[in-house]
Amino acid sequence: MSEVRAPSPVDTVLNAIGNTPCVRLRRVVPEGCADVYVKLESLNPTGSYKDRLAKAIVEEAERRGDIQPGSTIVEATGGSTGSSLAFVCSLKGYKFIAVCSDAFAKEKLRTMAAFGAEVENVHSPTGKITPGLFASVVKRAKTILEENKEYYAADQFNNKDCILGYKKLGEELVVQFPQGIDAFCGAVGGAGMVMGTSKVLKAARPDTRVVVLEPESAPLLTQGKGGTHGIEGIGPGFVPPLLDSALYDEIRAYPEEEAREMCRRLAKEEGILAGTSTGLNVVAALALAKELGPGKVVVTVVCDTGLKYTSGNLYE
Repeated sequence: MSEVRAPSPVDTVLNAIGNTPCVRLRRVVPEGCADVYVKLESLNPTGSYKDRLAKAIVEEAERRGDIQPGSTIVEATGGSTGSSLAFVCSLKGYKFIAVCSDAFAKEKLRTMAAFGAEVENVHSPTGKITPGLFASVVKRAKTILEENKEYYAADQFNNKDCILGYKKLGEELVVQFPQGIDAFCGAVGGAGMVMGTSKVLKAARPDTRVVVLEPESAPLLTQGKGGTHGIEGIGPGFVPPLLDSALYDEIRAYPEEEAREMCRRLAKEEGILAGTSTGLNVVAALALAKELGPGKVVVTVVCDTGLKYTSGNLYE
């Protein structure tokens, strides 16, 4: 009989967050490259690594006494953070108000509502993510908070609890790759994932190369100018306050269409259904793998499941 390994039973689905597997990519990686692994964060309860962030934000606020039973939490969100916060709040008995936009995937809006969130949408005239769109979403969330002083701001873009939530991801990678990771890359929205992961990876091995990513059509970090793009969850149109230059080595930008094509390849060739930010991550990981060559290890993350994007044109 083959060895059976299964996770231990847990008392709450919150304890099912994390401990996600890493998978080596085979068919999309050209010969002569480093090994490329992706951490399947799409296997978290809501299908996104944002579950880690949401759990940390809420539980740290509880620990400090910032929220109490019956509190209302407010967040400006592109959808994945909102879905994760709605999920955590539903389990813990908090009311959650998500300020979002119709520029983001309908599946995300429906998921937030399914978990009991109150969803308020800011209209995008173009249907695209523009530099001003997220500013409008954030402004509306701030207005709600100003009108209701007792509400709690999750504030993912400024809240250092986000970094704490992702440190465990880094700790898992250290265990999963005892020989070390040569390069790690990730697209940034609030930057919590890359910063939290990098803190742990660089503490374990200072020469691990950490690369921050953004869409080429919105090169704010690489060129200092904003732009329009359609990669949800990243490139918010401002420099993320949590982005710490001491924790990364380089910033790169890649074309959105390459990211979208990579999503289609991952589905057809690797059996991994993922969103566009993951496509960008893998495009960059392959470039790093080509530069580093055989015998090296490059790791990135599958940010969320592609099931959130099936009503759009990503897989057409």
